[in-house]
Amino acid sequence: MSQDSLGLAGRVQAYIRSVGLREHPAQAALRAETDAMEHGGMRSSAEQVQLLGLLVELMGAARILEIGCFTGYGTLGLALALPPHGSIVTLDVNEDWAAIGRRRWREAGVEQKIELRVGPALDSLDRLLAEGAAGSFDLVYVDADKKGYGDYCERALRLVRPGGLLALDNMLWHGAVADPAETGRQAVTLRRVAARLHDDPSLTVSLLPIGDGLMLARRH
Repeated sequence: MSQDSLGLAGRVQAYIRSVGLREHPAQAALRAETDAMEHGGMRSSAEQVQLLGLLVELMGAARILEIGCFTGYGTLGLALALPPHGSIVTLDVNEDWAAIGRRRWREAGVEQKIELRVGPALDSLDRLLAEGAAGSFDLVYVDADKKGYGDYCERALRLVRPGGLLALDNMLWHGAVADPAETGRQAVTLRRVAARLHDDPSLTVSLLPIGDGLMLARRH
């Protein structure tokens, strides 16, 4: 849930997009379709998805795990950044939302790279571990329900390879995490996850004020 970069005025946001954003026509169409939905605010920001795509290219990533698909806008951006032999496993509990994106994945010619697994994310993550997928993903992107971030993070760190990258969306929670008076479960969970990653000597971390806050953690 991070459509626009935190705190940027409309004119600045428009300029950033005019010179810094490239989208496949299918991406632009999916973004517009998603934003017209009741829950469209759950979409990852376009700038954030482009940054992740750039990181995929820089890393030479070939295998991605996405926890939280929604309509598949981020899924599409990541799939487009993958090499021809690359693949992405995306998890969501709502198959109807993902079906919206599937049409655009096909339109962009990347549907064959994407495996959608429907069901509770923790069940899907545990199934991946049981299948022997530990340490097999180059990048794990977390953008699902915030109350589950602690559990998702722990499993993601087992699934990402050494030298791989963990990326977590919404880590600023519209600024709520910086307010000591904010004691909502989501903000408290996100603070705990941020502290856990920050204090882990086996990780290199960076928290970026893009979208609603993107935290990156590279596993040593």
